[in-house]
Amino acid sequence: MLEVNKDNFDAEVLNYTEKPVFVDFWGDKCEKCKQLMPDVHKFEEMYGDKIKFVSLNTSENRRLAIAQKVLGLPTMIMYVNGEKAEVLTPDKIATADDIEEMIKRFYK
Repeated sequence: MLEVNKDNFDAEVLNYTEKPVFVDFWGDKCEKCKQLMPDVHKFEEMYGDKIKFVSLNTSENRRLAIAQKVLGLPTMIMYVNGEKAEVLTPDKIATADDIEEMIKRFYK
């Protein structure tokens, strides 16, 4: 999975228009993020033909995460043509199934 940061976020997410972009915002100290990561990587294998998957380590990119209004972890955001199309906040992510449901809404 492509790791994005302040140097390539605009090019890889905000200015990318070929297909929706799923961004996994995670942090080094977020245990739930680490638990979900294998599932997210599996979703990339399953849905990567029509959705671009990237991850952003908020521990290393705090300002960027704050600029994207990521206030808690894990947060998953789907961008379409550079705009936030859907946001999954920690209170909406109980299991990997919750993430997959969001992905399926954009898998066309």
